[in-house]
Amino acid sequence: MRYRLILAIATALAGMNAPARADLQRGERQEVFSQMRAGRLLPLRDIERRVVPTMSGAQYLGFDFDAGSGIYTLKFLRNGNVIWVEVDGHSGNILGRSGE
Repeated sequence: MRYRLILAIATALAGMNAPARADLQRGERQEVFSQMRAGRLLPLRDIERRVVPTMSGAQYLGFDFDAGSGIYTLKFLRNGNVIWVEVDGHSGNILGRSGE
């Protein structure tokens, strides 16, 4: 159990070291910004406002973003388990959860 908790925390922290926005190439960043400005892609803060309150008892660790698909993956920690919540950045709909 202790090993599993340490592994989960290490995995979660590793994802926090390099925010997804820093990984985007310049062209991708411009495209994402243009989509947000045009209202076709929701900003991260809007996604967080929708999802974080639904994860009672879980600590929000951060996110990843796939510019190609427009999917945000929010990461949470609850009772030693890392939970990933995939959210459509265009609609704000939760696509799935894993790790619960």
